[in-house]
Amino acid sequence: MAGPRIIRAFAAINIGSFRISAMIMGEDENGAMVVLGSSHRKSEGVKRGYITEMRAASHAIRQAVEKAEQNAGTNVSSVWIGCAGAGLYSRIASVEIAIGGRRIEDDDIEHLLYAARDHIQPDGRMVLHAQPAHYTLDGAHGIANPQGLHAEALGVDIHVTLAEGAPVKNLIEAVQMAHLEVEAVVASPLASAYACLSPEERDLGVALIEIGAEVTNVSVHAAGMLLGLTSIPIGSNDITDALASSFGIRRSQAERLKCVSGSAMSSPTDHREMIPVNAPGEGPGEGRGEGAGGRLARGADEHNRIPRAELVAVVTERLSSLTGEIHKSLKSMGFSGARSGQVVLTGGGAELHGIAEFMQAALGRPVRIGKPPRLQGLPEAHATPGFATLAGLGLYAADDPVDIRSVGPSYQPTRRYRGMALINRVFQAVREYF
Repeated sequence: MAGPRIIRAFAAINIGSFRISAMIMGEDENGAMVVLGSSHRKSEGVKRGYITEMRAASHAIRQAVEKAEQNAGTNVSSVWIGCAGAGLYSRIASVEIAIGGRRIEDDDIEHLLYAARDHIQPDGRMVLHAQPAHYTLDGAHGIANPQGLHAEALGVDIHVTLAEGAPVKNLIEAVQMAHLEVEAVVASPLASAYACLSPEERDLGVALIEIGAEVTNVSVHAAGMLLGLTSIPIGSNDITDALASSFGIRRSQAERLKCVSGSAMSSPTDHREMIPVNAPGEGPGEGRGEGAGGRLARGADEHNRIPRAELVAVVTERLSSLTGEIHKSLKSMGFSGARSGQVVLTGGGAELHGIAEFMQAALGRPVRIGKPPRLQGLPEAHATPGFATLAGLGLYAADDPVDIRSVGPSYQPTRRYRGMALINRVFQAVREYF
């Protein structure tokens, strides 16, 4: 018996520094999301979230999409793409209109959102998103839908996500050179939130930390909206490079050591456990590569094995540096103190053994690992934290949240918050949830 009919389809591409992945997702007639096909391949032409070689990046994008199309049994002409670099930055813009105590109608909400368009202030950056986060009635926060309620004043807090224009244009051009149209560029923390965070977490307050290969994005969510976002130019590749440098081995060997034997937590037996540097079936003098020369790793025994304790020490040293930057970012966004809430780790770097326990001890907050939701058709290989942003892009595309830049014109006198009034309003929202 045939399953429910697919009525809409969405294609997503996550262009990372480590890999480029693609997914085609469909929505069936019952509203359920189904993964029709997905794929990934090694990234080329991308460094710390920026396109550095246009042709190489475009070729890798085309190959990833073609494989996903083959797995899905269908072709796509347009895609939603994720953006993890490009100097992502976000802020809240608040706008208010007079209602005069009457009942709020649909037109009032439309007027308010249109009026908010004039208060985005990109400051020379590109606007990726300008979305109504929540509404206020006479200054009271946390109103999801004000229609039908009475108020003297109706306000809205707009979440604005900004990025450097040139890197985003390069992302778009790389996709277009792969003969695909771009539906939208989505900030990866927003996409990851769709995949990893529950509505309750986003309402009560949560920090989402996406550890990519070369960039870590830190975002704070509360009251159903993204309150703040910062990018840190450090990722899991920095751990790989530290291992390669410390032991004098190739990056490929260091990456395998990190993924297979690496850990963020030490154990009493680490000093006695010896870890082979070479892959199974590869002797100490085999697999000669750039910078390797078939030599033994620094500090290795005659079988090219190193103590697990030394491996863990290098991993935790680099993680401590990253955690310090994460702590600074969270503090700058007001996510501190006893009411700061839970932290969710996602991205490929979150697959490191013991990282949740390490982060929990370092940040002093409960930490869990965020993975894509259980979707029909999602391959087991893509049901990991490293593919959360990709799955989230498809879910974001299906939801297609309102952007105030698409709201039609109407007129209402508005009140705009400036200077200390705007700062006090944002801090008021933060205090309510933290």
